[in-house]
Amino acid sequence: MLIESTKEPAMPSPPKQPPKWRQIADRIAAQITDGVFEPGDRLPSVQAQVSAGMGATATVHRAYQALEAEGVVRTTQGSGTTVLGLEEPAPSVQTGAARLERLRRTGRPLAPRETYVNSRSSLRSVADSEIAALLGVDLYDEIVVRSRTFMRDDRATVLALNFVHMRALGPLPELLEERPSVKFRHDLYAERTGRQIVAGPERSAARLASNGELAEFGIEVPVGVPVPVLVLRTVYSDEEGPLEVWEDILRPGMWHGGSA
Repeated sequence: MLIESTKEPAMPSPPKQPPKWRQIADRIAAQITDGVFEPGDRLPSVQAQVSAGMGATATVHRAYQALEAEGVVRTTQGSGTTVLGLEEPAPSVQTGAARLERLRRTGRPLAPRETYVNSRSSLRSVADSEIAALLGVDLYDEIVVRSRTFMRDDRATVLALNFVHMRALGPLPELLEERPSVKFRHDLYAERTGRQIVAGPERSAARLASNGELAEFGIEVPVGVPVPVLVLRTVYSDEEGPLEVWEDILRPGMWHGGSA
């Protein structure tokens, strides 16, 4: 005999809303796309947006920072925030975190007038004790190393490195392919493992460039002349621990938020 269940079917969970600052950034970006704001137009000030009920000062400021990092606007001291045209260079160095933010919001992997060259991927022994510690592996353990050089106007601007824990290689065998995947690898990893990858804080430190890095940037200096570079690092982890270290080495003279 069939017995009908009186239990109500489980309702699907509502989609998670993005943070408030992201909603504000997306709303402004949509206004730019729709022509409400055109290239060269100045956006309302942060305080004007706050007064209009857009959000708290820190929230609106974070939204403007995100739009600037994504190459949509430029903020100039004393002049406010203006909309960039498609052919204008982004105002700041596009770091790994900023590129990921832009990719997920717009679907564009590159900023205007940006390209990349020398895409490489290989298995290597980790000889950097700091990278080994960040990944939670022993020195000289095998990891996946991916690299590429980002260019703007035929000038190398950022050397991008990814140091990936070997446990990511099982669900992501395409890590060893030099061509880009059809979908961002963190999203593929989440689909295939059910584990989300989250970013830690971005850390920055200055050091001297190696000869190989100077050659990659196309910079020639006399032997022994020290050349400082800024290095930005972000550790990405899942519930099992560190999974990937992103490292962006900025061209000498370029610093976070601008260039010299």
